[in-house]
Amino acid sequence: MTQTACALLFAVTAFGPLAHAADPQPYRVEIASVGNGEMDAAIKATSDLQSLRGAAPVSPFGLIARARGDVDRLTTALESFGYYQCSVAIKINGMMVGNPGLADVLTALPKGKDAQVAISFTLGALYHLRTIDIEGDLPESVRSTLGLSSGEPAVAQKVLAGGSRLQAALQEQGHAFAQVDPPVAYEAADAPVLDLHFHVVAGPKVNIGQIHFEGLKRVHEPLLRARIVLHSGDPFRPSSIERARRDLLALGVFSQVSLGIGTEADDSGGVPITFKVRERLRHSIAVNAAYSSDLGGSGGVTWTDRNVFGNAQQLTIAASVINLGGSDTTGAGYDTSAKYIMPDVGRRDQSLQFTVGAIKQSLQAYDQTARTSSVTLTRKISSVWSVSAGGATVDEQIIQQSVMRNYTLLSVPLNVTFDTTHLSSPLEDPRRGIRASFSVTPTLALGNPNAEFIISQVKIAGFLDLNSLVAIDPGRTVLAARALAGLAQGAGEYSLPPDQRFYGGGSGTIRGYRYQSVGPQFPNTNTPIGGTAITAGSVELRQRIGTNFGAAVFADAGQVSASLHAVPDQFRIGVGAGIRYYTPIGPIRLDVAVPTQQRPGDDAFEIYIGLGQAF
Repeated sequence: MTQTACALLFAVTAFGPLAHAADPQPYRVEIASVGNGEMDAAIKATSDLQSLRGAAPVSPFGLIARARGDVDRLTTALESFGYYQCSVAIKINGMMVGNPGLADVLTALPKGKDAQVAISFTLGALYHLRTIDIEGDLPESVRSTLGLSSGEPAVAQKVLAGGSRLQAALQEQGHAFAQVDPPVAYEAADAPVLDLHFHVVAGPKVNIGQIHFEGLKRVHEPLLRARIVLHSGDPFRPSSIERARRDLLALGVFSQVSLGIGTEADDSGGVPITFKVRERLRHSIAVNAAYSSDLGGSGGVTWTDRNVFGNAQQLTIAASVINLGGSDTTGAGYDTSAKYIMPDVGRRDQSLQFTVGAIKQSLQAYDQTARTSSVTLTRKISSVWSVSAGGATVDEQIIQQSVMRNYTLLSVPLNVTFDTTHLSSPLEDPRRGIRASFSVTPTLALGNPNAEFIISQVKIAGFLDLNSLVAIDPGRTVLAARALAGLAQGAGEYSLPPDQRFYGGGSGTIRGYRYQSVGPQFPNTNTPIGGTAITAGSVELRQRIGTNFGAAVFADAGQVSASLHAVPDQFRIGVGAGIRYYTPIGPIRLDVAVPTQQRPGDDAFEIYIGLGQAF
């Protein structure tokens, strides 16, 4: 018999029974818990039997091969947590995966019947670190960044992270080419302990060398050099280089900024740095739409030129139709604006903004037709603080209770903001941090009557990811809260122009109540007057469901009156719930809210649809 024939005969003998089992073999997996949530999660993520069960069907023979591969994968996972004497047992229909009769058992299963896979573990002793030795000439301050100590569990991830911290600390002190080799672990013969040895070559200290930019088309290079706080000859620090990269991205004209760091010193003795940029499309068009049962529908378009003259100047022109229907409107209106922003005016992180606009709205509280203009200088003080100051004018006609008045408002808005959410867009979903602002706006109103007044407002919103308190995945459950207080001083309720008064109700203050309906009302007509003070607050629990969906429950409360003192009979509370659909540009929100105290003229409920969270 020839060699080929013998091989063919062996293949038929060994695998012949599987020829009748060509269909994929369905199976179920039961993974025993080891009593540690973090380890259980790592085991499930590592197991191909678990992760590929639905996505990659296999034959009976493939199921056995997958299970054998899982033995090695899961053993490695357990060892990474310090259990170096562990063992993994995988049984299929009660038989160990190494049993030669397992293939026959799986082949004999009726078509469509699930095989039962059971995975169990024997952990053995938990290994600890005994001695930690670092070979190399490096400062004691850098040695302490290793963050490992004798007696702690020998968890591979923490050991490797310690080596990474050591290398990062050396680089931050100017040793750009520092090398920390992977640690070598020696197992003791008489105890479950490991001795670690790190070999470190710090290398010489170097500076920043020549700075280059690649990929520029329309953006002017001098703008970028003035933008970054990084210069040739500065000490080499990865944190400074990364800060410069983020500063370039913050200009808004690049879709990508990556780094190229030289592998050796250049002729100046420094490390050359290259910023590789990809410019965004110069022009963009965005369409927006929203709906609420009180304000009705709105829709519009926004056109943006991100780089008008090559220095990241931004021109934005927007036009919207507003108040299309709605229980609190009396006719359709419009809202248009043109905004021009000049970045880094006079100094970096300081921008100058010019805005003109026109608005027409017909509300239950008043009808307004206005033309607006403003100039605002904004300075970023730090990564979380910014201040702005400017001047604004409003030329408007307002009709309230069938009385028409014309006003010219001259104001000087002053604003301070604080933001630790570190999000680039207000439409992004905040998970942690605080947003706060304080504004003071002295205003001169020329009209009938003339008035001088100061409007002060404080707004604050906080976000807490509950994974910091309970064992849940990050970003899945978020508790959000907001508070608002505002006060107008120097003018009475009726001498204050109607659009400068405070109103409550709607998505911005108290959901469940119609827009501007909370507060003093004219007798007989039940239409809003507005007030000189407002206090409001909200609490909202946001829960992600699956990949793209989410839900929220919330309660809003507040009052509008002539002072910031609480007036119980004027306090209003609204409660509700909503669903979210998460998109790359932010969540689409649908909320339904009801008033807890329904008054004459109030709707039984309000509906709010928009892009982005309510706050």
